[in-house]
Amino acid sequence: MDVQHLSAPSRATSQVPRPVARSGVVHANTRLTKRYTVVDNHLAQHRELTLIAIGLAVHIQSLPAGARIGIKCLTARFPESEARIASALRELEAAGYLERTRERLPSGRIVTHTVSYNQPPTLRRAEPVRVRPPRPKPKPDPEPTPAPATAKPPPPPLPQPLSPDPDRHRVAADLLAGLRCHDPRLLLAEHDVRRLAPGVATWLERGAAPDSVRHALTANLPEAPRHPAALLAHRLTALLPPPLPPTPTVVRPHPFQNCERCERAFRAPEPGCCRDCDPVGTGDSGREVPAVQAQFPLDPASGKRCQPLKKTHRRVR
Repeated sequence: MDVQHLSAPSRATSQVPRPVARSGVVHANTRLTKRYTVVDNHLAQHRELTLIAIGLAVHIQSLPAGARIGIKCLTARFPESEARIASALRELEAAGYLERTRERLPSGRIVTHTVSYNQPPTLRRAEPVRVRPPRPKPKPDPEPTPAPATAKPPPPPLPQPLSPDPDRHRVAADLLAGLRCHDPRLLLAEHDVRRLAPGVATWLERGAAPDSVRHALTANLPEAPRHPAALLAHRLTALLPPPLPPTPTVVRPHPFQNCERCERAFRAPEPGCCRDCDPVGTGDSGREVPAVQAQFPLDPASGKRCQPLKKTHRRVR
């Protein structure tokens, strides 16, 4: 009986390495030296392309130059339909793996030229650019002395009323003091009320109603005004309405009067006699109302209408 060697292996070892991962795929790769195609992981693991498009791209990259890859040829080679292959070609063209251009030959025939990229042009690494050493920067000129900051221009003066009116000034002061009742943010000090009251009085002098002035001062306020008095002073100056146009004077004619002698109707400021009965008086020029002229016939001797009216005639008031 032969001697047993305990150090000898119990069985021959396999050429395939034992899996390292406990789950998932395990690669048993063999080094290829011929008939292989290099595929970029960007294509093999593309997130947006379909499996048909990825497989078709790998097939096109494995073909030799000059091979025909038309839809008819690919349909005859694979079991997929023309519609699915055409859709896969459009996906590869949109992703940048294919570039198809059409050209018309001198004979009039239209041919399609197809260029296959194993890596889209947008992912190609740019060639390293030679960077020249930076030139020494010239010494900057000494900075000029900054000019002193100009003082902030003073705010424009508040509008002042043309004529003093104590009643209008009191209404303006009451309006400013009562703004806090409409908006608590407009709480003004007493000296601010006295300073802004002439501006409000100017608005009232120009015909603005107190409610309109209050609305103009309280509308669209910021959330937290820092200086309420300065804000109101700006609005009183910037939003000042123009003065009202002068009211046209209407000249009214004198009222009708009845002549105390001939009962003729004429215009005059006071009762009296017409100019024909009292040429020296201040009556009208003798113009009569058409209705009165019809009642007094023309005297052929004197050429005047001085016949007295009957007692039943009603005077013109």
